[in-house]
Amino acid sequence: MIRNDFITQSEDYRRIEKAILYIEQNFKNQPTLEEIAQSVNLSKFHFQRLFKSWAGVTPSQFLHYLTVDYAKRQLRESHSIFETSLNAGLSSAGRLHDLFVSFEAMSPGEYKQEGAGLIIHYGFHPTPFGQCVVAVTKRGICGLRFLSSDNQTSVLDEIKQEWPRAEFNENPSKTKQIIDDVFSTINANESKRIHLLIKGTNFQVNVWQALLAVPFGSLVSYQTIADSIHKPSASQAVGNAIARNPIAYIIPCHRVINKTGKVHNYRWGTSRKQAIVGWEAVKSHQLKYRQNL
Repeated sequence: MIRNDFITQSEDYRRIEKAILYIEQNFKNQPTLEEIAQSVNLSKFHFQRLFKSWAGVTPSQFLHYLTVDYAKRQLRESHSIFETSLNAGLSSAGRLHDLFVSFEAMSPGEYKQEGAGLIIHYGFHPTPFGQCVVAVTKRGICGLRFLSSDNQTSVLDEIKQEWPRAEFNENPSKTKQIIDDVFSTINANESKRIHLLIKGTNFQVNVWQALLAVPFGSLVSYQTIADSIHKPSASQAVGNAIARNPIAYIIPCHRVINKTGKVHNYRWGTSRKQAIVGWEAVKSHQLKYRQNL
């Protein structure tokens, strides 16, 4: 059942992403719901139903969570939550679904070996945000990347280049459980323990660790991340490290935005980042509403 849900969500997402891209390109003209629906070859009625099925709210309500004013408010409100989570050594605080993430950074010696002796299993799977490829070793997940419609081979090659001396085996039956653990908790309000195997410089690893403290539904600035690792003048370097994040979604680089409130600069596409940010904002708001009942 979970598998079928992911396939449906992934298929729906392709049209949602296309609609968000259309809005990005035409926002100055304030396109109507009918115009947005036409951009994805649907009637207004069917597009509204599709969008609400995927996001849980109407397109107009969803766009509220993507406005600059909303993003700026989140930047202000999330700062103290992030600090609390960071200081407590937690990977999350008040998330809709808790991924208790621990990670192991490769030692300098292992880094130089470029994956020699590692067996990496990989598989392609649907997610609520489109297709992905996930790569896993016995020590943890070492890669998760979102795909566009035509780059399956190139994204896998990218992972192989990062681990050039490892043995790669396609094994979707093994990697499917990883995707189920990560994304099934979105609707189940469960907790899962996830272990990562990370290959990066000390600076990159510190940035990725800081990202794990950013709560679900929250947004922080590049400067906030730089401050948290005690490198206040290194916000540009932080941005570069975030751009090299090897494990999408689990290490939530999508929750870092420009201090002006602009959602941009995402390794797997700005439209996808906007979709994830808006989707998490909706789910976080719904959770808070239920808790207050």
